[in-house]
Amino acid sequence: MHDLDGILALEIKKEIADRYFGSRKRIEEDSREYNQHLREAYCQLEDEVGFDLIRLYILLGSESLIHDFFHLTGMRDEVFLDPYLRSSPTIRQRLFKGLFIHGLTRRSRFHNLFFDLYERLRQGVATYGATTKRLVEEGKALAEEVEQFHRTNDLGTMMGFLRRLDGGGAMQGPLQPQQDSDLAEKMRLPVPVAAETHLPAIPSLPEVRAHKAKLRHLADTAFDTQGKPEVGDYAR
Repeated sequence: MHDLDGILALEIKKEIADRYFGSRKRIEEDSREYNQHLREAYCQLEDEVGFDLIRLYILLGSESLIHDFFHLTGMRDEVFLDPYLRSSPTIRQRLFKGLFIHGLTRRSRFHNLFFDLYERLRQGVATYGATTKRLVEEGKALAEEVEQFHRTNDLGTMMGFLRRLDGGGAMQGPLQPQQDSDLAEKMRLPVPVAAETHLPAIPSLPEVRAHKAKLRHLADTAFDTQGKPEVGDYAR
C-alpha cells in the first residue's frame, strides 16, 4: 500500500513539474521572441526612418528650420537630431552616396531630393508605426500570459503541497513559508518591457500635397541660407 502511495505521489509530482516548467519554458520562449522583435523594430526605425530623417536634417541645415519642419509635420520628439551626425563630412558622404539626384538646376535638384526623401520618410514612418502597434499588442498579450501563469502557478503553495505528498507537512519549520516565498520571488517571470517605452513614437507624416507650398518654402529657405549648394557634392 505504501508502495502504491509512493508511486501515485511520484506521478502527481511529475505532472505538476511538467505543467509548471512546460508553461514556463513556453513563456520564456515567447519573451525571447518578443525581445527579438523589439530589437528588429529598432533596427527598422534606424534603417527606414532614422537615415532619411538625418538626410533631411542635413538639407534643412539650421535647427530653426528643422523645428519648423517638426511643427509643420507634427513630429514631437527630436529623434536622431544629433549635431555631430549633421555636421560630419564623412557621415554626410555615406548618407548621400548612391541616392538618385535629378533636376536641371541646383535648386530643382535640391527640391527634388528634399521631396523624394520626405516621401520615403513618410512611408518608412507608416511601416514603423504599424510594427510598433503590433508590438504593443504583442507585449500586452505576453504580460497577460505572465500574469496568468503566476495566478495559476503559486510556487509557494505548490512547494507546500509537494512536501505534504512526501509526508513532511507537519514537520516544516517556522522559516519554511518565508523560504518558499523567497524562492517564489526568485523564480518569478519578469514582466515584458512595454513596446511603447522601448520604441520612440513617431506620428504619421502628412502627405506632401497637404503642405506642399510650406514644405517648398522650407526647402527654398534652406537652399538659399546654405549658399545654393550642389546636393550632388554631398556624396563626394
